[in-house]
Amino acid sequence: MYDEQEQPPEHGPLAGFTVGVTAARRADELGALLERRGAAVLHAPALRIVPLADDSELLAATKEIIGQAPDIAVATTAIGFRGWVEAADGWGLGEDLLARLREVRILARGPKVKGAIRAAGLTEEWSPASESLAEVLDRLLEEGVDGLRIAVQLHGEPLPGFVESLRAGGAEVVGVPVYRWLPPEDLGPVDRLIDGCVARTLDAVTFTSAPAAASLLSRAEERGLLDDLLAALGHDVLSACVGPVTALPLQARGIDTVQPERFRLGPLVQLLCRELPGRARALPVAGHRVEIRGHAVLVDGALKPVPPAGMSLLRALSRRPGWVVSRAELLRALPGAGRDEHAVETAMARLRSALGAPKLIQTVVKRGYRLALDPAAESKYDADG
Repeated sequence: MYDEQEQPPEHGPLAGFTVGVTAARRADELGALLERRGAAVLHAPALRIVPLADDSELLAATKEIIGQAPDIAVATTAIGFRGWVEAADGWGLGEDLLARLREVRILARGPKVKGAIRAAGLTEEWSPASESLAEVLDRLLEEGVDGLRIAVQLHGEPLPGFVESLRAGGAEVVGVPVYRWLPPEDLGPVDRLIDGCVARTLDAVTFTSAPAAASLLSRAEERGLLDDLLAALGHDVLSACVGPVTALPLQARGIDTVQPERFRLGPLVQLLCRELPGRARALPVAGHRVEIRGHAVLVDGALKPVPPAGMSLLRALSRRPGWVVSRAELLRALPGAGRDEHAVETAMARLRSALGAPKLIQTVVKRGYRLALDPAAESKYDADG
């Protein structure tokens, strides 16, 4: 019997799971964090970033601010603020922009943004300790914004309610659209991610921006797969978002999401390390502890990679552990197997070989196969757990 006091497993907490990454920026960093913890990663950037030097909207906003200084400038992200200044330098407008901003009251969303502002030779008037734009908005509205001209450095996505609230308060708002996003030029990876979700070969999808989530849903709708994708994300494929703003397009479609308390990549990965193993099914089978993950199985804590056909059979068996599942039913669970029941026998042989414990699955002559569930061990496991 599996002993929980044995040596800790050599594999990472995400071993056996497949995670989709929709990020365009910092995708490699997020992918590396996931792979380091054992996950298989499917990279599918749902967006592409418009190069700053080619962004006509950012250039127009920069010239507008240089031509007429705002009363207040709100800087929301460090990378966005730095990118804006660097783009202005490239256009030969850097000094003019900084000169204008020296005349302006600058509010920074958090410490990283403050660092970027000071690195540019500027000084912020105020920054909330919470790093919350909601607190920035509350301060502005409390002071009163009627008749003021306010520049807001956007970062690839609209700030829900922020700009609208300022305008409702009587302010003129100039949006500075740093790092605008468009659909990817190569839709192949996104389509593969959608197909993987629909086929349930992915265990989770990560989202680090609201536009990426919206873009994925839009592409699924274009392909006539939106309902299938929503069904997968609603039940079988975990949607992990870096924060509440990112989750909005998914939640608007009725999809439950999980988010870390701190809106960073590290905590997002840590969240997956807790959530995915917690969703995996663990069963006491023939004297072993069997945990069924996305593309692998833990047998007494040892990781056993299993071919896709074998995983299909194992999931079908685990839906009714201990009960006999007919060859005909198992054949229906095999993708693309047709009507040849010999395909079940071939896939079953490979599954048993991959598990390394043949007695886990019993052959019931002329009827089918069953997982050799140990009810007594299950009762003990539930009592101990």
